[in-house]
Amino acid sequence: MKCRKLPNGNWECYEEGPRDPYTNKRNPIRKQANSKTAAQIKVKESLKILESGIDGRTANRVFFQETAAEWFEVYAHSGVKKSTLRSRDSTVKLINRYIGNMLIGRITHQHIQDMLMDLHRKGSSKSQITHVKVTANFVFVHAQKQRLRLDNPVNLVIMPKRRRTVEEIESQELKEKYFEREELETFLNAARDLGLIFDEEWFYLIAFTGLRAGEVCSLKWVDIDFEESRIRITKTMDSPGAVENYELTPPKSNQSIRVVDIDSNTLSLFKRLKIKQMENRLKYRKSTDNYHDMNFVFCRPKTGYPYSAKFIYRRYLRICEKSGIGKRDGPHLLRHTHITMLTEAGIDLDTIMHRVGHADAKTTKNIYTHVTKRMKRNAPNQLKIHYGEIFGKFFEA
Repeated sequence: MKCRKLPNGNWECYEEGPRDPYTNKRNPIRKQANSKTAAQIKVKESLKILESGIDGRTANRVFFQETAAEWFEVYAHSGVKKSTLRSRDSTVKLINRYIGNMLIGRITHQHIQDMLMDLHRKGSSKSQITHVKVTANFVFVHAQKQRLRLDNPVNLVIMPKRRRTVEEIESQELKEKYFEREELETFLNAARDLGLIFDEEWFYLIAFTGLRAGEVCSLKWVDIDFEESRIRITKTMDSPGAVENYELTPPKSNQSIRVVDIDSNTLSLFKRLKIKQMENRLKYRKSTDNYHDMNFVFCRPKTGYPYSAKFIYRRYLRICEKSGIGKRDGPHLLRHTHITMLTEAGIDLDTIMHRVGHADAKTTKNIYTHVTKRMKRNAPNQLKIHYGEIFGKFFEA
């Protein structure tokens, strides 16, 4: 490496780089800095990039949005669910508003950091900001594979966090993510007495089987084994818009494909539903030319089309309003309630996870641990209830 001091006091260092793949000529690397050492470091960094095979010419012509579109095309054919694809596409469009028109090779970690901070200031949720960061990471990893970048600027980004108040921490600790026994009874009574069509059946089924709302919507009569008293879960419902545009897709994970045993009450519920549905089919198939006869357990009486998870969510909020229940996170709270029922019944964690189809133990384990701690605290009282007479005689003596 050759270096010389310039008249202005700065240093310039020079070294021949590798041959250009287009011209077969060597690329001279010249860098200036206010010291000889700094100039040498710059030359070495540039040389490292060239030797790594990074296509500098293309990187300085390709915009982020072009790389993102190229990545998305590959991602769309990787087997992800359509609902996930729509969510990821929406996030890419959001990122493009910030850095879409920037050259892929010129984007620094500060550009990514500024984007996340702006979303944070605008009140975006932690999950949305995380989704943006993860999606940006996917695109830059793709850029690295295409030799458009040597580094990934997302790796240097710090996730913005809002400092919680004492009141928020205390209220969060008090807010349990499931129904207490009395709350469940109140909710299901409201679904029975004040609910609309299928409300009682939907919410009873989720609470006593642990099915997801999308899994409930996708159930067909072939999935119900009346002889063995069980349900086979093999699909979920994806319904982004009009009811006619629904699609049955594989469940959330491989662990979600499962068989769920059901009790006699739930079996009776299905038997009543089947009789009622047969009556509706006979009634409306004659008067409707385009009746959608696909044997869904829960279908619209006049058309035969299935319901969506969003539809059940809206019905859930309605019952919360009618019953005065403040837990409005969604019908998945009934799934969590099912986990508490199984835990209190003494069912082991692995069996519970299989029944509710959880691939990640975190959600199930958090509820399981919380309930078992409560059971341990209540153990002395339970002993007193069952053996109070013996205790009383002992202390009398």
